Amino acid sequence: MSRIKDTASTPARPHDGSRFGIVRLLLALGPGLITGAADDDPSGIATYSQVGAKFGYGMLWVMPFSYPLMAVIQEISARIGRVTGAGIAANIRRHYPKPILYGMVSLLLVANIFNLGADIGAMGAAAKLFLPGPVWAYILLLGGVSLLLQIAVPYTKYVPYLKWLTLALFAYIATAIVVGEPRWQAIRATFWPSIRWNSDYFTALIAVFGTTISPYLFFWQASEEAEDVGVNAKDKPLRQAPKQAPVQFERIKVDTYIGMAFSNTVAFFIILTAAVTLHTHGILDIQTADQAAKALEPLAGRFAFLLFAAGIVGTGMLAVPVLAGSAAYAVGEAFQWTASLEKKPRQAARFYATIGAATVIGLVLNFIHLNPIKALFWSAVLNGVVAVPVMSLMMVLTQNAKVMGKFILPLYLRIGGWIATAVMVIASLGMILTLRP
Repeated sequence: MSRIKDTASTPARPHDGSRFGIVRLLLALGPGLITGAADDDPSGIATYSQVGAKFGYGMLWVMPFSYPLMAVIQEISARIGRVTGAGIAANIRRHYPKPILYGMVSLLLVANIFNLGADIGAMGAAAKLFLPGPVWAYILLLGGVSLLLQIAVPYTKYVPYLKWLTLALFAYIATAIVVGEPRWQAIRATFWPSIRWNSDYFTALIAVFGTTISPYLFFWQASEEAEDVGVNAKDKPLRQAPKQAPVQFERIKVDTYIGMAFSNTVAFFIILTAAVTLHTHGILDIQTADQAAKALEPLAGRFAFLLFAAGIVGTGMLAVPVLAGSAAYAVGEAFQWTASLEKKPRQAARFYATIGAATVIGLVLNFIHLNPIKALFWSAVLNGVVAVPVMSLMMVLTQNAKVMGKFILPLYLRIGGWIATAVMVIASLGMILTLRP
């Protein structure tokens, strides 16, 4: 994706032979670059802040290391939707036994609902930093507003306005500059991994991978590409219109790699900022939103809470519809319902009911006394573990000619996809094997 796909910003043809075509491409990518920053949702912000506080510079290396892996997996997800005209769950239903389909959809639902609850809780806690009143009121308000927007307003209509709130994330880059980073230790840690063989380190590692390489993003990307095929009369699944493939594959690659680069750059600086402002001052375990917000104090002073809250609320309002929507796409495709965000609620009642149910259950989870910051971290861990079977099946799908026709993945995507899958397996096994009895 861009991990949150910007359907309103499809680039112009990259190679139309004129400098005006290049200008149009750069202008079209503009909103997508902001969306790339929005990929660092509340779960990501909390996870990166926690690992920066706990391990200092020790996990900076993960961001440049994970960039090609996450970009490759998102490109593969997009190709599935564009080539077949169907999402991941629909393709599993067509080509694999039902137990596999239901198992994958169930894993996605559990991970998404827990992530939804954590994101909504974090939004409420962030709002409480600068507004009076109880946290539960903001949880209900923001969760309710998000659900209302999902049902009453097309995502592409309100997302351009929410994107601007995510610019607050660039405050992490500014803070690192203000405090004089990078230092030699930070540069060395970025390119020379320092791995600790213990449970805390591997749990944090799978959390970082889980918030950058997340299953809901695979399902969302594929389903949105399929949706584009369905609503644009001139577009067809590439299996039926192979002449469209060069332009579409180029568009997917440009969107994905640029969007992921911006996403990872922001993530890198969140870790770096937390390391230099929190870790070096002895704050090693972030328990609350105000502790996480303190990372921005060298830049923003008393406005740190406001900047932090803007980033959390903005990315949360962007991410919650994607979490609920990807769950609804998966369930709808599994049961062959009408599953489309382009339809009115009365035209896709069960699809929108799934969105509503997932959002409400996630919201209710906040009333069983979850710590919002810890819940965000553990939702990232859960995503990292769930990603392993989903990625494995995706790689098998994309090497099946019955699924992809002549558009079986090229060698670089096959190698990159399996390497990404292997990395997630190793990180998950490392966490399990180092768990203390």
